[in-house]
Amino acid sequence: MAMANIGIVNALIRITFGLTMLAWATAKMTRRPWCTSYLIIAMLAAMKVGEGITRFCPMTALLENYRREQATRIKEDATINPT
Repeated sequence: MAMANIGIVNALIRITFGLTMLAWATAKMTRRPWCTSYLIIAMLAAMKVGEGITRFCPMTALLENYRREQATRIKEDATINPT
């Protein structure tokens, strides 16, 4: 199981924003069901709600891994002057 990588406040903001956008997109889809952009927005909003509930964001995890790898490379590449 993945560990939580976002805080409580961040999770609550994601849930609130996600539910708001999901309600907006669903209301727009009832008027224009042929417009696919509202469906995409609804899926992205649902993803934000899921991230808030699980407190795990895949993009944050990727960024943290990238930063960790960069720090390791900098340590390995550091040259030591013996003089």
